[in-house]
Amino acid sequence: MIVVTGAAGFIGSITAARLAGAGRGPVVAVDAFANAPDARRTSGYLARIETAAQVDRDDLPAWLEKQGRSVEAIVHLGACSDTTATDREFMMRNNLEYTKSLWRWCTQARAPFLYASSAATYGNGEAGYDDEADPARLKPLNLYGESKHLFDLWALKEKETPPRWAGFKYFNVYGPNEGHKGRMASIVLHAWKQIKATGRVRLFKSHRAGIPDGGQKRDFVYVGDAVDATLHFLDAPASATAPNGLYNVGTGQARTFADLAKAVFAALGLAPNIDYVDMPQDLRAQYQYFTQACVAKLRTAGFTRPFRSIEEGVQEYITLLEAEAKAT
Repeated sequence: MIVVTGAAGFIGSITAARLAGAGRGPVVAVDAFANAPDARRTSGYLARIETAAQVDRDDLPAWLEKQGRSVEAIVHLGACSDTTATDREFMMRNNLEYTKSLWRWCTQARAPFLYASSAATYGNGEAGYDDEADPARLKPLNLYGESKHLFDLWALKEKETPPRWAGFKYFNVYGPNEGHKGRMASIVLHAWKQIKATGRVRLFKSHRAGIPDGGQKRDFVYVGDAVDATLHFLDAPASATAPNGLYNVGTGQARTFADLAKAVFAALGLAPNIDYVDMPQDLRAQYQYFTQACVAKLRTAGFTRPFRSIEEGVQEYITLLEAEAKAT
């Protein structure tokens, strides 16, 4: 069995479905089923997947104590990913200490441990986006990024480790099963909803000299590609070319938000119609104007399949959204 945490969420649900569809054995789906306010909405993702068990995140340690001998690996994708969160104690308990507990279990059980780090650990990018550079130089801009960064630093210093471990610095992931994320959902989903409602898309103005409105850049990666890169490490034992450690997961090509919005219009067969609005004050101090993954380490580790361009990924995603809308 493979345990997938965050399995009722975005990347987690796609990962659980991919594992189940590939015949990788029963998937144990873990999430905050007992108290998450969005549990009903996200449970629809799991309804499409055959699982061996669905375990509440708080019950996972006890479940592992009883059932752990049959666990092949843990893919830990569950976390609070709200970049505007301000409750430090909750963020550190939920994202940092909980991840440490799963690491320790995998170390004892000699089971692989794959987990979600984040490109948010890179902060404003002043130290670059190189997963082979010293991560101690990084300065995240928010509590979410800090919680991920602190675990990365902790893991790298640990002498006792799982036999195979990797932390994935996901860049801007978009795609199916993100509808429950609200404000934190991708621009693709927000743009599609706005176009369906008004025929227009709103993007943030630039508040930085030299960068035009809509010219802010991100490394946008389709969720299917992010999952493929992650699961590659279940089948790639630790080696000189694929060592345990941190890996960027992105396309390696930054594109503008305007490009992304235009791709949504194109997928719908429409001409672009974009309005630019002021960025909320609570986002300005922690807003990244440029991200671009260095993916040389990922490629050397053996994941050589091309990533979808935003035109390809957006077309696939919009086609799914349109089909779902027609079915309801």
